Amino acid sequence: MDFVHFFGRKVMKDILVVGTLKEGQFQKFMGFMKSDEGIAERRKIADLSKTIGTVAPDQSKVMFKIAVHDMDALHAFLNGSNPVSKPVFDAVMESYEIHELNQL
Repeated sequence: MDFVHFFGRKVMKDILVVGTLKEGQFQKFMGFMKSDEGIAERRKIADLSKTIGTVAPDQSKVMFKIAVHDMDALHAFLNGSNPVSKPVFDAVMESYEIHELNQL
């Protein structure tokens, strides 16, 4: 795994995810992200208390800064290999980018 371990504990990575949504799909996307299913899957990936999100004025893009503790789960959540997120993301997601953030 690509996380640094200190004293047996994983160090979280700050990640920025930018997603481009299909036209008119913002409400469906947010409905899933706020649902019990969506929250349970997101907890497997990151510390939800540290998540910061925003949306473009035209609701075509979303951006989330997240503290990730499982990069493999993040990739699965976004790329369609997670069976819970796949149906929703196939319907709403045009594309996404993942960026690792480094403190200067």
